[in-house]
Amino acid sequence: MSREVSIKLPDGTLKQVAHGTRIIDFVRTQIGAGLAKAALAAKLDGKEVDLSHELTADAAIEIITLKAPEALDYIRHSAAHVVASVVQRLFPGTQVTIGPVIEDGFYYDFAAEKPFTPEDLERIEAGINEVLAADVAFTRSEMKPADAVAFFLGKGEKYKAEIIEELAAKGAETVSLYQHGDWIDLCRGPHIPSTGKIGAVKLTATSGAYWRGDHRNQMLQRIYGTAWRNKDELAAYLHRQEEAKKRDHRRLGKDLELFTFHKYAPGAAFWLPKGAILYNILSQFMRETLLGHGYDEVKTPLIFNKDLWLTSGHWDKYRENMFLVEEKEGEPAEFSLKPMNCPSHHLLFGSTRRSYRELPLRFHDQGVLHRNEERGALGGLTRVRQFQQDDAHIYLAESMIGDEIARLLTLIDRVYKVFDMTFTAGYSTRPEKFLGTAETWDRAEAALKQALDASGLPYTTNPGDGAFYGPKIDLAVADSLGRKFQLATIQLDYLAPERFDLTYIGEDGAQHRPVVIHRAIFGSFERFIALLLEHYAGALPTWLAPEQVRVVTVTENQIAWAREVMLALRARGVRATVDDSKDKLGAKIRLAQLAKVPFALVVGDKEVEAKAVAPRRFGTEDLKQMPLERFFEIIDAEARWPRIET
Repeated sequence: MSREVSIKLPDGTLKQVAHGTRIIDFVRTQIGAGLAKAALAAKLDGKEVDLSHELTADAAIEIITLKAPEALDYIRHSAAHVVASVVQRLFPGTQVTIGPVIEDGFYYDFAAEKPFTPEDLERIEAGINEVLAADVAFTRSEMKPADAVAFFLGKGEKYKAEIIEELAAKGAETVSLYQHGDWIDLCRGPHIPSTGKIGAVKLTATSGAYWRGDHRNQMLQRIYGTAWRNKDELAAYLHRQEEAKKRDHRRLGKDLELFTFHKYAPGAAFWLPKGAILYNILSQFMRETLLGHGYDEVKTPLIFNKDLWLTSGHWDKYRENMFLVEEKEGEPAEFSLKPMNCPSHHLLFGSTRRSYRELPLRFHDQGVLHRNEERGALGGLTRVRQFQQDDAHIYLAESMIGDEIARLLTLIDRVYKVFDMTFTAGYSTRPEKFLGTAETWDRAEAALKQALDASGLPYTTNPGDGAFYGPKIDLAVADSLGRKFQLATIQLDYLAPERFDLTYIGEDGAQHRPVVIHRAIFGSFERFIALLLEHYAGALPTWLAPEQVRVVTVTENQIAWAREVMLALRARGVRATVDDSKDKLGAKIRLAQLAKVPFALVVGDKEVEAKAVAPRRFGTEDLKQMPLERFFEIIDAEARWPRIET
């Protein structure tokens, strides 16, 4: 009589099944054929496995179906294998390397003789569709590392062999392989049952990529793709991508004359006059907001001796991302440009005797920061080397953590609502490499989680994704296209006060150690501006627009009145200009629309006679002629930045 194992379903029901039964057979016979048909993979006690996995021990099971949130990751992972198999069939001699799932898609890197062309992608895509239509099964097998190395070297796959040798060096006794048709790849899995479960695939781009992201290694050829449950989902995604292209902040930055870049300063934006206005508006908006919420603005040096970074722990953990500076030629670099503000704020806190009456003490700093990002990673305003943050560090007693976190979450929510944005929260815990003791980390994690739970804000947990000095809350903002961007962060730090020996005199007259909260709301101004431009498709709200009003003349007869209107608006603090060129009225209005100016004020002979204007609101209605005083009422209500209540 065969031995049985007990399998627990998500609703708590227990099912008995013969030892060694495949999951797919268990689902088909004990749960239902419908679920078996929709199933892609499973989780046994939380571990992801294929449907072909055999049940050999008591376990809780969860079936992953096409409707599950993680279904697309399984589909895309399997699609990457299909792409690689077709590439090797069409381009003999090409070696495969890695092909991970990324947001909204996947990529696969190849060692190929030459870059792939758009025509190549069309051929590859046609081959992919043939494999999907054939509904070829994915099957799993295992090998000992030495055998797998020999197998892949025999196929001329040196990159796969290198990966396997690294796995063996880390103690792997076996490696798993996946096969569909006659094509085999090294892969941890799991995979969906067959290629027919991949609804639709589209190859989207190609690029060069260094092996392991290191510029000292060979340049590979990367193919990007996306995969979806069906063709309708793919079509909807491609439509969103077209909308995103129209909103690309790099394109809008050029069209709206906001910023530019130059090869002599990679990763550092040149802010043009209009861009500088936008930057300064956001800066002042945040300054005013924080002033009303108990923050003190500080400014700290740009360059520090490495002893500061040794004390903070950044010299060992972050030095490769720092710009090092020689004090004198030929001497070792003992200084660096600051990549973050926190250590300098710790120096400020410790520069004088502190009392419990000062707490929470909130330092706000918009200083310039530099991080030595890889050149290949730089892109527009979203990944730069020079930037500024709406940075702050809050020094407080441990008993104040809950109230301060609640206060911060409320402030962040109110700020984002000003920009018509919503957010979701993620709680990140101790990473594999951390500073301090496990006991200190346990204390910090418990304090932050308790504060987050008390806020009532829903959140996901990201194990191991905390900063090296403390756990954190990351807030991902959704833009008007539904895309998510990580912006705000709240980090709880018990370690820095110890490393910098920070203390305050408590109510009992004794010295106490404060706790530090690191926090940002916009994140970097550069990245936030990129998000704003794409969120609003360049049509910024009136209070943010660098040019709020453009007065447009019909003929040169109205120039005097147009300039009088402009000066009157400027006297009220409105950013107004005049287009008194010799272009025709239609061309002037079109230029104002292309520049996405919130209001174009047309002035002709009738407006001059009536001391009036004829406003046209960007993208909407023509407001018809009105007295200038009436337009003052409209613009006054929209031109000032919103006030965040305290």
